[in-house]
Amino acid sequence: MNTEETNSFQAVDEGFTMIEAIAEAKKCLQCKVPQCRKGCPIENDIPDFIHALSMGNMGDAMRIINEKSNLPAICGRVCPHEKQCQGHCVMNKKGTPIQIGKIEQFIADFDTAMNLTREKLPQKDRGKIAVIGSGPAGLTVAGDLARQGFNVTIFEGQDEPGGVLMYGIPEYRLPKKVVRAEIQKIEALGVNFECNVLVGENSVNVDSLFHQGYDAIFMGTGTSVPQNMDSTPGAKLRGVSQSTYFLHNVNSYNEGAIGRDMVPLRDGEKVGVIGGGNVAMDAARTAIRLGADVTVLYRRTQEEMPAIKAEYEQAVSEGVKFKWNTSVTEFIAGENRRLAACRLSTPEGELVERFDRVFLAIGSRPANRIVSTTEGIEVDEKGYVKVVERPYGMTTRRGVFAGGDVVHRPQTVVLAMKAAKDVAQGMAQYVDAIKLLEAAKKVEEQHITDK
Repeated sequence: MNTEETNSFQAVDEGFTMIEAIAEAKKCLQCKVPQCRKGCPIENDIPDFIHALSMGNMGDAMRIINEKSNLPAICGRVCPHEKQCQGHCVMNKKGTPIQIGKIEQFIADFDTAMNLTREKLPQKDRGKIAVIGSGPAGLTVAGDLARQGFNVTIFEGQDEPGGVLMYGIPEYRLPKKVVRAEIQKIEALGVNFECNVLVGENSVNVDSLFHQGYDAIFMGTGTSVPQNMDSTPGAKLRGVSQSTYFLHNVNSYNEGAIGRDMVPLRDGEKVGVIGGGNVAMDAARTAIRLGADVTVLYRRTQEEMPAIKAEYEQAVSEGVKFKWNTSVTEFIAGENRRLAACRLSTPEGELVERFDRVFLAIGSRPANRIVSTTEGIEVDEKGYVKVVERPYGMTTRRGVFAGGDVVHRPQTVVLAMKAAKDVAQGMAQYVDAIKLLEAAKKVEEQHITDK
């Protein structure tokens, strides 16, 4: 990895200094009815942790955050604050909202650097939980239930936990050292991690986990299968590939796990990215950092683009170009069945434009590995897992719960966490209920024996 490429993936925003963070915290008006809290999907006690920071009480600030969030250093960096907490701040009226994300990031980073957190944890005797997948949903369920006295094990198919946090979000947005530090905090709660275990393959499946004595199982497997454009002529050409594959390889390259030749992009190539969400922005901004000439092709208008506004603005400032109301109707082959150009449908009419490579970022769907190897788990027509309201998050298979993107379609990190927190509560209620029934049954059996 050359020095120039290494530097280009450094974090775009290094965050507050201590003086800056406390100064920002002191600007908070401590509203009687805090709109920022209403704007946060997990209802973080934002004014309280900001007040604690303003007094320099870092331990108390972290304790308040921990009551609602297991991943504050991550949320502080990648949440769409402009649409959520920060976007609801009353000081928006003056154009100077409190920078809540950067404050949360600062508190979490300070806690990591100083190793301040010392939580009093209960004995792990309330029940045994298996969590499949270690993305935002899986980590949230694991952290919440471990804090409540459950013995939790996370099963992860990759060789390192983190899911999309580790392999899908670029280094400049979310440094991997931050993800690892947050996972270490989850581990410190007593959560066990078993990596390189792909549940649904070989001997490990839902049935075998129940046989091992787990009281309940959580599926937090996300949407790992990207949508394709196979119905578009030329979609199978060399040079047409998935943004998620590209981002995974770049992250692995930045970690030193693979060589530069394994990254599907060459310096100076003309690259098209199809899509308008955050994955498209990540792919475009990553390709720019590797020396490409990048154009995003989006089928709708700028106003309809689902990507975070700040991500779009940073992409523009970094040199990414955009074509609105534009669709690819054909991928045109050059030599050796390799992509040479794309036929585009644009507001100006049909045109052909040269591209050396195109990355698809048009959405994803769940894999069916677990569902296909397990009896009784129903999915909808698109493969998303069906769940019930009571106990919240349980699938049609008793004791198997699901949450996050595998249920609610691809969402932001914090929305996956919100859903997972609700499911964790449902799982706790379920396990408590079956334990109570088991205890009642033993009492009844003992009573019959004594007679």
